[in-house]
Amino acid sequence: QVQLVESGGGLVQPGGSLKLSCAASGRTFTIYVMGWYRQAPGKQRELVAVISNLGMTNTADSVKGRFTISRDNANNTVFLQMNSLKPEDTAVYYCNVRTSGGTYWGQGTQITVSS
Repeated sequence: QVQLVESGGGLVQPGGSLKLSCAASGRTFTIYVMGWYRQAPGKQRELVAVISNLGMTNTADSVKGRFTISRDNANNTVFLQMNSLKPEDTAVYYCNVRTSGGTYWGQGTQITVSS
């Protein structure tokens, strides 16, 4: 089992920045990919960015150049730095980890971009 604790969500004005964190605990030695997904009202959950144990990343086109994913392997934590936020970035953001034993999701954190 892997437990995930997210932090860093909130309300921000367009053009602003936020940083999300997700700390994993439990059987963390089984984790090989960590990342973030989001789900806006009335839409399907979509990939934002993921990062492997070796630091390889995959980032959605809609956030490339604005969002940066990073990872602290020593502390089993993944970060999402979000800059130049737009109203269309408003969504619940979910931490996701893939392990040899399955996939785990965080509880979700709300990001609202509004003036």
